[in-house]
Amino acid sequence: MSDDLTLLREYARRNSEEAFAALVSRHVNLVYSVALRQVRDPHLAEEITQAVFIILARKAASLGPKTILPGWLCRTARYASANALTIQRRRQRREQEAYMQSILNESEPDNWREIAPLLDGAMELLGQKDHDAVVLRFFEGRNFREIGAALGASEDAAKMRVNRALEKLRKFFTKRGVSSTTAIIAGTISANSVQAAPVALAKSVTVVAVTKGAVASGSTLILVKGALKLMAWVKAKTAIIVGICVSVAVGTTAVTVKEIQEHSVKETQEHEPYSWQVPKADFGVLYKTPAQVKIVPTKLKGDVGGGAVCDGSRGAMGIAQPVEEIVRVAYQGARLRPIIIIASEMPSGRYDYSAKLADGMKTDEGWAIALQKEITKKFGVIGRLEKRETDVFVLKPSSAGTRGFKISHEMPNGHAVISDPGNYSFFEQPVTTLTSFLEQRVKIPIVDQTGLTETYDFALKWNEPDWKQPNLDGLKQSLRDQLGLELVPSREPIEMLVVEKAK
Repeated sequence: MSDDLTLLREYARRNSEEAFAALVSRHVNLVYSVALRQVRDPHLAEEITQAVFIILARKAASLGPKTILPGWLCRTARYASANALTIQRRRQRREQEAYMQSILNESEPDNWREIAPLLDGAMELLGQKDHDAVVLRFFEGRNFREIGAALGASEDAAKMRVNRALEKLRKFFTKRGVSSTTAIIAGTISANSVQAAPVALAKSVTVVAVTKGAVASGSTLILVKGALKLMAWVKAKTAIIVGICVSVAVGTTAVTVKEIQEHSVKETQEHEPYSWQVPKADFGVLYKTPAQVKIVPTKLKGDVGGGAVCDGSRGAMGIAQPVEEIVRVAYQGARLRPIIIIASEMPSGRYDYSAKLADGMKTDEGWAIALQKEITKKFGVIGRLEKRETDVFVLKPSSAGTRGFKISHEMPNGHAVISDPGNYSFFEQPVTTLTSFLEQRVKIPIVDQTGLTETYDFALKWNEPDWKQPNLDGLKQSLRDQLGLELVPSREPIEMLVVEKAK
């Protein structure tokens, strides 16, 4: 794998078309196959392949020495494919299915027919090292010694990692009705996961990619833009959570004393988790989850939460969430603004939850009311919303007026990007996303009086060398200089969630 990086460095330093062409030739089949499985359209898969290598050309100088290029290319291909499917919409679904049936003919094994539509979703749930190990072993055909060297581990350790990853894939497939053994899965993926790309694709990809997309078609550049945004958002997801529902940590919570009891929750899953208990919350999982309202002890190990997602009209789910956050979602729903939870203490532990009603019962409040009742049943607590006066910052235009906001004309997709501490970019976002971010930084509520009501692209940069040493003065100065906004201390009535023992 080191020769991949050697070629990449050669291209980055000298703009060597020969070096880049060698990389394309080596990995074009891999990228094309990932894209083809996702979109089931050979022409669109070619365009996605083009986009992935344009992204590689743009990022060639920034990829680190520990990058495993086949794994990086697989992930990037999935991001670009997801973006392409969003653009393509449902009108091409029948054509895609027809094509998949044509390539999965009667002579191919039944196992691959069942596994192919699920494979990339399963891969997405693996940790990065497990993911890269599977790519190297079964997509690239590497031996365990080579895999160990790439991962910085021994040959035996690489073998153990691959076997564990295979077992995770087996469980994923089993929960979705595909029963098989790890040996059959390994053989099936090895034999079918990488298909030959069209003969002329490698050459055309190289010609366009080495220009970093300067001669690419408009549709290809749209894919590049969307994939880059998604990649940056995935990288930043631990710093900012935006979208239909923002799940905000309760570190900014104002606390007063209310009597509340901790209630034990009987373990309802002694062996296997529910199918929706995945490593991280995902809208796709939420939408596929059966109608139910459940709160159960988490199966996720460690202290890192698996996040939460919420669609106000369809439901919400969370993985490894504290009780106070489940309460917040139940009473706050999909509104972007974080709410303040007032309580002396909450039941300990972390829980996974799913709240979704049947199709005929989809309302903005129905699932939330059902989740509120389940919280009271499980933990013996109830919440109520009320306004209380408290210290806040008012976000308002400076005397010189606002600046730096570019109205976005694209469909809002919830993209916010962080490249490093003190360097944030927001795409297709309302100002409420900025206020949510600022509340996390300054630790008190923000009241929006900007008068900005559109969806915008904007950026904010200031000097903050370390996450652990926030430069709040620098942040406030950058708000004034770059966006024409200022934070003014005030006392305002703020809606709070008071949580107390159910009577």
